[in-house]
Amino acid sequence: MDQTAEPVAYAVLAGVFAGLASGYMGSLMVAKRMALVGDVLSHVALPGIALGILLDFNPFLGAFAFLLAAVGATWYIERSTRLPLDAVIGVMFVFALALGVLLTPAPDLLEALFGDIANVAWLDAAIAVGISTLVVLGVRAIYPGVVLSHISEELAVSAKVRVGWVTFIYLFLVAVVVATGIKVVGTLLVGALVILPAAAAKNVSASLARYGALSAAFGGVSAVAGILLSSATGVPPGPLVVLVGTGMFLASVVTKRIMGPRG
Repeated sequence: MDQTAEPVAYAVLAGVFAGLASGYMGSLMVAKRMALVGDVLSHVALPGIALGILLDFNPFLGAFAFLLAAVGATWYIERSTRLPLDAVIGVMFVFALALGVLLTPAPDLLEALFGDIANVAWLDAAIAVGISTLVVLGVRAIYPGVVLSHISEELAVSAKVRVGWVTFIYLFLVAVVVATGIKVVGTLLVGALVILPAAAAKNVSASLARYGALSAAFGGVSAVAGILLSSATGVPPGPLVVLVGTGMFLASVVTKRIMGPRG
């Protein structure tokens, strides 16, 4: 493999796994009616990215640290005040977005907002593969508990689901997915990497198992297609990934219309 092809191969490898994990996580978020949580949480990562740039350490580590802190604070406030989860996350969002824009150096703001997967190294790709694999396994483990607690928290408790801890693990995995997806599409668009594949899959799925599998597949395909289009055209990959995902969603709408309502 020549030196020109290597970065593209690493980007595709990182993108496909990040897309798979994001799509699978997104299926759970859409089912839980929290599709916008990933988009909101993505902005919480911006101050961490800014600190990484300013203090010269890996911005991914800063993003992940801020996301974990936000998840911990969100979980604690939600359990202590009984405020709706989306309201608590909204508070985190506005604070972090304002702080991130103030801290991020102007020359680096565009990359932070729209991603930079074209420049990944083999270590970045390996980390993305490992993290994404763990996310998929984690989501699969908590899927039944999260769905049941969404239907009825009392029913989940009676089924011996530890709702508080399941919620924390769910938020933790959302944070991990967001941190991984930021490299692909940036903080501004990472919510689309979570929402679009799941929304498209929901239109053409007749069962929960098929829904989760198709969400993951659509996420991987949209990420790879966007990265390859970016390599061919020179356009930043983030917006292209989102446009491909949007095209898949529109195609699913047409498919659903042709095939008729599904269960």
